[in-house]
Amino acid sequence: MQTMEPIYGSGTLLLIAAGAVALLLVLIMALKMHAFLALLVVSYLTAIASGVPVADVPAVTTSAFGSTLGAVGLLVGLGAMIGRVLEMTGGAQVLADTLVSRFGEKRAPFALGIAALLFGFPIFFDAGLVVFLPIIFSVAKRFGGSVLLYALPTAGAFAAMHAIVPPHPGPVTAATEIGANVGLTLLVGVPVAIIAWYVGVYLFTLGYGGKVMVPIDDSVLTGGDDHDESTARPPSFAHVLFILILPLILIGGNTIITTLRATGSIGQDNLFADAVVFIGQTPVALLITLMFASYTLGTRGRSLAKLESILNSALAPICAIILITGAGGMFGGVLRHSGIGAALSDSLADMGLPLIVSAFVIATVLRVAQGSATVALTTTAGLISAAVIAEDPSSLQKVALVIAIAAGATVLSHVNDSGFWLVSRFFGMDVKTTLRTWTVMETTLGLATFVLALGLWAIG
Repeated sequence: MQTMEPIYGSGTLLLIAAGAVALLLVLIMALKMHAFLALLVVSYLTAIASGVPVADVPAVTTSAFGSTLGAVGLLVGLGAMIGRVLEMTGGAQVLADTLVSRFGEKRAPFALGIAALLFGFPIFFDAGLVVFLPIIFSVAKRFGGSVLLYALPTAGAFAAMHAIVPPHPGPVTAATEIGANVGLTLLVGVPVAIIAWYVGVYLFTLGYGGKVMVPIDDSVLTGGDDHDESTARPPSFAHVLFILILPLILIGGNTIITTLRATGSIGQDNLFADAVVFIGQTPVALLITLMFASYTLGTRGRSLAKLESILNSALAPICAIILITGAGGMFGGVLRHSGIGAALSDSLADMGLPLIVSAFVIATVLRVAQGSATVALTTTAGLISAAVIAEDPSSLQKVALVIAIAAGATVLSHVNDSGFWLVSRFFGMDVKTTLRTWTVMETTLGLATFVLALGLWAIG
């Protein structure tokens, strides 16, 4: 989709962009419109207001929506299905129990956080937190103290993975919008998420958050009907761990072979190299991982019909997320096509802010204003995409930009963020306590992530 020749000056285009973002916030925050519908409405109105011919608006918006879904839908769907298999077969419980027993009582919060980081690779923040609730309360009762000592490292780990690491929709969409390699984003994002979690969440919990006394109250657990009774033979820790690292191994092989080919160390007609590159493409790697998890773990004591039911149950909850990210991509596509993105990049250049700082600032403003990390990620990526094309950063610097956007989309979670209320409700905190613990922790996590992004940008 090519950028059209703007019919307005930069100043007018920037006013249209500001009005579009303001309208988006009003629709979501004040009128409580669903984010998917709000993004559609704003995308259409922005296209018309910026001078896109009315007859071309459907083609422009549909093209941007479809290209985003093409990149995001497969990864999010496959990731959700992997997470569901691990959840329903007891893999999450095995992961947490094994790590807690090996690290011991004093490092139980660390063990829970590591378990959540591993499990958070394929599963979304809210789903992961729900799965880990009984584990958190069980460990908290066993060792005592404030429930936050165990809850914050776990919730923070899921938040870090959800914001930074593909196949989660925010980073996948942001990477797609600015032309970053999704596989490289995953490989770099994992260590960044771990380091940022350790500094911004774990150390914060030990130094402050875990010392805020919140009694253990597990009345929120209702048992539900999601428990799988076919887990008499729980999987081994090694089995679960291998499932989680398998896509990293496959994608890593792709990256190594691609690099060796670029340097001439491996010929372009090497069939083995072709195979490694193919299975290391992110969608293919996730598909292989899902197949392996399904037929080595999902069928243990279960019929194929039960496995199908487990996989099917993973897809319904992510429908809204996929549509929202597609609509976010549509909005970004309109901004690029109309020339608004180019006008914004020129303005940022005039302000003298480095591109990576601009990415963080814009994402932070959107995060604070409307709450959704995913919307902040997708909208920011669309806004800076033209600037990225103009500056032409390296592959690693593009990944750094994705991480900087994720950092801005993480900080200052407050009352307009659904995650804020999930944590508050699940762990029995009032708003004031949640603000002084969860909100501050999300901010330290985001700032730690941004510092790492700056480092990657500098060496890229």
